[in-house]
Amino acid sequence: MKTTVYARVESPLGELLLVGEATAGGAGGVRLRSLSVPGQKGGAAVQDGWRYAPEAFTDVARQLEAYFAGRSTRFDVPLAEGVGTEFQRRVWAVLESIPYGSTVSYGEVAAQVGASGAGVRAVGTAIGRNPLLVVRPCHRVIGADGALRGYAGGLERKKLLLGIEGGAGRSES
Repeated sequence: MKTTVYARVESPLGELLLVGEATAGGAGGVRLRSLSVPGQKGGAAVQDGWRYAPEAFTDVARQLEAYFAGRSTRFDVPLAEGVGTEFQRRVWAVLESIPYGSTVSYGEVAAQVGASGAGVRAVGTAIGRNPLLVVRPCHRVIGADGALRGYAGGLERKKLLLGIEGGAGRSES
């Protein structure tokens, strides 16, 4: 049986809400299901029956702290399975392959999943539904013209994340 657990972690983006799935008795650890920021479009909200368990997220919190401090460029956390549609999971896999400090356009992501043309909108929607901000780097996707576009956590946070990664030269237009 799986139990939903959560914790809150302070960050430069504001208080992050971490949500995960724990197996009965804690065997197998916690699989991260969501990482959201205050006011995030479509972000998680604590539900009745969830258990507050900050100790379950110690490793994730440590990795986030190292990332925000510029000491780490990647995350190695177990993720919950079965989240999202098959198309969303394909798009999210492309996000996970974007190197630290790099950016790609929505059109480039669409081409990688075979959704060119009108499919760019579907890709943008899938990116916007990414439940794992920061860990799954949707902030690395920008407009074809180099402009910052769409980020569920807000463009200021996207700009901050790109700045941490050395890509602060992008402008919003």
